[in-house]
Amino acid sequence: MEAIVVEVRAAEGGADAKDLVQEQFAIYMRLCMRHNLTVELADQRPGLIAFRVIGAGAASTFASEPGGHRWQRVPPTEKRGRVHSSSITVAVLPEPTAAEVALNDRDLEITCCRGSGPGGQHRNMTSSAVQVKHIPTGLLVRAESERSQRQNKETALALLRARLWRAQQEAQDAARAADRKAQVGVGARGDKRRTIRVQDEQVHDHVTGRRWRLKDYLRGEW
Repeated sequence: MEAIVVEVRAAEGGADAKDLVQEQFAIYMRLCMRHNLTVELADQRPGLIAFRVIGAGAASTFASEPGGHRWQRVPPTEKRGRVHSSSITVAVLPEPTAAEVALNDRDLEITCCRGSGPGGQHRNMTSSAVQVKHIPTGLLVRAESERSQRQNKETALALLRARLWRAQQEAQDAARAADRKAQVGVGARGDKRRTIRVQDEQVHDHVTGRRWRLKDYLRGEW
């Protein structure tokens, strides 16, 4: 089954950029529902959401998403009605198989702990969350979206493989590292893939030249 890992991160814009990470994830959830794709939340913290997308056409559905996404809007917390520019970055990574990125048990430090945040008594009172540290690189991933410890472990290992694959490719191939930097940039407002102008109800993709109505974009219909 085809699978990818998508990472959405806050860039410029402070609290509004962190809010936009959540809102962009909600948009992607609607996009995946429209394309009959399964979403598994892998990592979530302030300013970052990483998730797996599973199903036929996952990679092609997200092919145009990597890069900086600039939002121009009046944030919900803005009391004077001023338009702010905030940005987030999106990275889309292939999910390598166990054969492509081997994980040695001796290199893994796996910790089971209680889940956090909303989700009911079971989530907060049982040790179903899983944190995995890759000792040689120091990479740390955490998964707690599922009720089952086994499922969270599988999700965490899949996310770890994706990040290790990215690190290995960047170390081996400077051109690939430059390509990823070109994808995501530094998240500056002028370093953008897409601009979402809420006040004009327009979305413009600067790479393809395509435009959408904001209401269609928010519904995941593009």
